[in-house]
Amino acid sequence: MNRRAEFEIKISGRKVVMGARTLIMGVLNVTPDSFSDGGRYLDPVRALRRGVELARQGADWIDVGGESTRPGSQPIAAEEELRRVLPVIRGLRRKLRDVPISIDTTKAEVAEQALQAGANVVNDISGLRFEPCLAEVAHRYRAPLILMHIRGRPETMQRKPFARNVWRSLAKGFETSIRRALAAGMDRSQLILDPGLGFGKSRRQNYEILAGLEKLHRFHLPLLIGASRKSFVQAIVVGEGLEPSRAQRPGARYWPIAGTSERSRHTPKQNSDLLLTGDAAAVVAAILGGAHIVRVHDPGAVLPAVRVADALLATHR
Repeated sequence: MNRRAEFEIKISGRKVVMGARTLIMGVLNVTPDSFSDGGRYLDPVRALRRGVELARQGADWIDVGGESTRPGSQPIAAEEELRRVLPVIRGLRRKLRDVPISIDTTKAEVAEQALQAGANVVNDISGLRFEPCLAEVAHRYRAPLILMHIRGRPETMQRKPFARNVWRSLAKGFETSIRRALAAGMDRSQLILDPGLGFGKSRRQNYEILAGLEKLHRFHLPLLIGASRKSFVQAIVVGEGLEPSRAQRPGARYWPIAGTSERSRHTPKQNSDLLLTGDAAAVVAAILGGAHIVRVHDPGAVLPAVRVADALLATHR
């Protein structure tokens, strides 16, 4: 466990220190088909209420997404994505004036209109692979840009062969993403990296990344980690190993949110508690590995774990 590096980025002209403490990104999926909460916040009124709740639970910023990127999901048109996210972003900006809002999108058109509506960070799960011009939009609005690593596309990423060497795959992907961002005029100090846990990686590879995050420090950029409610965490919590059984297909669902699996031996409440415990463990591992931001669905539930991990890091200052 090493001391975590500190970085400064600017969000709407204000300096934000990354690394003094872990920042919590609260997930707000405005979709009918997301893996963990699909449909729950598709209604703008409910989504707005949830966004405010996330902030009250301890989220430092809110990540709004209008297109599901779960394994097997299909892309949607920009018009539909905008219809979902713009009312929510406008409402959140009125309610949470000082809370950063990130737009989770791979589309330049969606990013631009979201930034005009009040978002001030762009979160691209494709790392500029799908629409490289997304970086030009972020640059024009002076918005920080999160570059995530992904192999393939959401609809196929868990079906295609995984990389033989996940670290080589990450290095190559990030080098390309960073190069494209800088070519578009982005300041390097406005970039954040996300290794994309669950996006085109095997179960074992996800744990390899969590266990070896220090290898990504070579890029000298803040790290964001999102393990919340993902099946590779749930699998271990329910007693499976690092290698899926033959009967378990890649990317399989376990008990999203509160345990609807027929094979579960626990009540929905027990399953929900187990899920949150697994998520908290993954958050601690990420922070001790040097993560600056953790992306979570339940800020209040993981906040104690975040504080304990930060206290451990503080002993190395």
